[in-house]
Amino acid sequence: MKILMILTSHDKLGDSGKKTGFWLEEFAAPYYVLLDTGIEITLASPAGGQPPLDPQSDLPEAQTQATERFKKDQAAQSALGNTAKLADINADGFDAIFYPGGHGPLWDLAENADSQRIIETFVAGDRPLAAVCHAPAIFKHTKGANGKPLVSGRRVTGFTNTEEAAVGLTEIVPFLVEDMLKANGGLYEKGPDWGSYVVADGKLITGQNPASSETAARELLKLL
Repeated sequence: MKILMILTSHDKLGDSGKKTGFWLEEFAAPYYVLLDTGIEITLASPAGGQPPLDPQSDLPEAQTQATERFKKDQAAQSALGNTAKLADINADGFDAIFYPGGHGPLWDLAENADSQRIIETFVAGDRPLAAVCHAPAIFKHTKGANGKPLVSGRRVTGFTNTEEAAVGLTEIVPFLVEDMLKANGGLYEKGPDWGSYVVADGKLITGQNPASSETAARELLKLL
């Protein structure tokens, strides 16, 4: 089995002067869930190379067993530092895709044509795809075979408006994940803020927040 993990290359939090990127737990938790079953993981990002880490996800209070393991794992750090360029990725070589979040995807992956191409190829081929937290931003422009938004009529979740308000970024982000999914016809669901909440609709898996990333990876495994 081969899985593609796609991370953001965007490191600026709007015009705030602050840094963003991918959220460490949302990468590390699924990475080890998948790796420990013997799955071959390929990491990719729009720019290739080292994706930017959201500094907030590296604070002591954001650490988990998976993030601590990553910090001692030289092989994983090397793989993360050498992600493939998304434009060079052939979707046919993979059995599933996982998109970790962090605020970065709101700016780059939401608008990225290569990401859109890969997602639409996967969905057309009825292969599993998972996205957690802010990564459901990837569904902003993706379309299904019927020409409608990919999430139209499908059960989905993602970072809630109230979670965005709690971190004080409602006025800084280019759009709110919850609002966008609803505007695209998604049947949006959510659990309590910051609790694990994962929705599986056929081969499409979405997780609400960082705490949902490990469960989302386990749901993805079930489909394989």
